[in-house]
Amino acid sequence: MCARYKLITPTGVIVEDFNIRAGRPNLPARYNIAPTQDAPVVRLTPSGRQLALLRWGLIPSWAKDSKFKANTINARAETVSEKPTFRDAFKNCRCLVIADGFYEWKTEAGGKQPYLFARKDDRPMAFAGLWQRWEKGPESIESFTIIVTSANDVVSEIHDRMPVILDPKHFDAWLDVDSHSAGEVLPLLKPYPGNLMKRTAVSRRINSVANEGPEVLTSADPKPAQGLLL
Repeated sequence: MCARYKLITPTGVIVEDFNIRAGRPNLPARYNIAPTQDAPVVRLTPSGRQLALLRWGLIPSWAKDSKFKANTINARAETVSEKPTFRDAFKNCRCLVIADGFYEWKTEAGGKQPYLFARKDDRPMAFAGLWQRWEKGPESIESFTIIVTSANDVVSEIHDRMPVILDPKHFDAWLDVDSHSAGEVLPLLKPYPGNLMKRTAVSRRINSVANEGPEVLTSADPKPAQGLLL
């Protein structure tokens, strides 16, 4: 699964890398993006690719209220085309979720150790995402989910799942739901090549959503004092 990620790439780089043509919010550096928070996605509009801020945790358009009970921060690649919660969005509302790293945890002797996974070249990447607009309340809510698949060899030592990371050559097919059906894009939902990724141990400060700064990326936490040998 993917429950935390980061995006510190400057907005100008994102606009250029993803060929943004509409909606260009100025994005602050985010080191600890968490569920229910707003985060940037790219979707296709008549004016071209749009950069928009949506809430993480998909609310299906048919949900009776915004407090949808299911955990929808992630959708499994194996069932996303069939599960009622995601089926319509997979056909009609696909997006790119922009990140430059995601976190997973491994239980070790001292507790759960977080690791950061990123591209070796540190460039931003696009998770396969879905979005929907919920309009059954006084205000509409636009929200998204991240599709996850089985882990590659870099991630699997820490966790058995990872976000689907799309190759730029597949962005157009993923976004253009009118020209590319759900069946056509299903084969894209596969693990990203491990030889293009790296893994780094980071601070356990990342465990708290209150910690939102570069200090979460320090490679190790300070060890507690063990006493002095006299």
